[in-house]
Amino acid sequence: MRLVNLNVVFLSLLVLIEVVSVCNGRVLSPAFYRKSCPQIGRIVRSITWSKVAANPTLAAKLLRLHYHDCFVRGCDASILIDSTSGNTAEKDAIPNRSIGGYDVIDEIKTKLEEECLDIVSCADIVALAARDAVSYQFGRPMWQVLTGRKDGRVSLASEASRDLPSGNANFTTLQQQFAGLGLNIIDLVALSGAHTIGVAHCAVFQRRLNATGKGDADPSLDPEYAQFLRTQCTTPPNPAVAVALDANSSVSFDSHYFAGLRHNKGLLRSDAALLTDPRSARVVKSFQGFHVFMANFGLSMKKMGAIGVKKGARDDGEIRKNCRVVNAAN
Repeated sequence: MRLVNLNVVFLSLLVLIEVVSVCNGRVLSPAFYRKSCPQIGRIVRSITWSKVAANPTLAAKLLRLHYHDCFVRGCDASILIDSTSGNTAEKDAIPNRSIGGYDVIDEIKTKLEEECLDIVSCADIVALAARDAVSYQFGRPMWQVLTGRKDGRVSLASEASRDLPSGNANFTTLQQQFAGLGLNIIDLVALSGAHTIGVAHCAVFQRRLNATGKGDADPSLDPEYAQFLRTQCTTPPNPAVAVALDANSSVSFDSHYFAGLRHNKGLLRSDAALLTDPRSARVVKSFQGFHVFMANFGLSMKKMGAIGVKKGARDDGEIRKNCRVVNAAN
C-alpha cells in the first residue's frame, strides 16, 4: 500500500510518471501536445480560471465531471455525449443529472478547434479543466496532467447507473469498485477528499436522518450535525435542497473534509464508511495535513486519469470534433 509521508510520495511520483506514461499501449505524456498544440495549457487554464472566478461552484462541478467520466468506460469523455432518440447517454443517468460544467468544456473545445483543428481530445480537456478548476484558488497547477487520450464513441446511461460509486455504499463495496479500476485504499481516501468542495442534495443522504424509519439518525453521524441537516432538509421537506459536503466550506479546496470525518461529520454514508476500516481510517487521519493530502491527491488523480484510455480506431477512439456528438462514420 502506498505510504503517505512526503518523501515516499515524491519518490512514488517519479515512479508513477514512468508507469502511467504508457497506458493500454497509448502514450500519455505531460508534453503530448508540445508540437501539435503548444497553446493548449494556456487556453484551458485561461477559460477555466475565468469561469471559476465568476462562479466558484464550478470547481467542484468540473472535478466531478472528470470523476464520473473516468469511472464509466474509462477517461474517454463519454459523459459529454448527448442523448439521442435511440439512446439515453451517460449524462442523463440519475447519478449524473446534477453534473455541470459542460458549457465550459464546449467553450474550451471551440477555442482549441480554432487554434489546433482536430488535434485535442475532449477527454484531455476534461482532465485539464478539472485540474485547473481546483488550482485556481492556489494560482498554480496543483498536479501534473498526462495527456494523449482519445474520445470514446459509446455512452450508455445504464452503464453510468451501474458503475458509478454510490453515496450510500459501504466500505467493502467502495473498495471493490476502486480495486476493479486499479485503485487502492489510499486512492479511495484521497479521491474521496474531493468532497472538500461541492454539495449534495438532501435526497442523496436523507436516509441517514431516518435510519430505522422511526426518525432516528444514523448513529455514525454527530448528533448536532444530524440535527443541523434535519433543519436544512425537512423544514419544510425539500429533497432538492443542497448541503455542503464539507461542513466547513463548499468552495475551498483544503483538508477540512478529513477533520470533519473524524468528528463524524461525513455527509454521505460513503464518507462515513472510510472510518469503518482501520486501514482507511489511518489514511483519513494522515490526510488532515493538507500537504500530505494534496501530494497524494495528485498521485491518485493521475492514476484515475489513466483508467481505460482509448488508443485509437481499434478500440473505438477518436478526436471528437464536437464534444457532445461522436464523429460521423467515414
